[in-house]
Amino acid sequence: MDRRLGFVGIIIENREQDAEKVNHILSQHADIIIARTGIPYKEKHCAVITLTVDATTDEIGHLTGQLGQLPSVSVKSALSKKK
Repeated sequence: MDRRLGFVGIIIENREQDAEKVNHILSQHADIIIARTGIPYKEKHCAVITLTVDATTDEIGHLTGQLGQLPSVSVKSALSKKK
């Protein structure tokens, strides 16, 4: 499969509950992550993380699938059209 450039947007609505789990999942997929930006929003006890990735569609699906199973996590991704 071809690797493509893309991004993953992650919203953690309950940082206390799921931030550690998200970080663990991201560390398991570190080989596809080019850059990571994390912004905690302390007043609302949530956080937003944006990843830039270089991955196959299967690798992105595996990462987003694991993240999406966490109760307070919303995740969206997009990949470039160019292979």
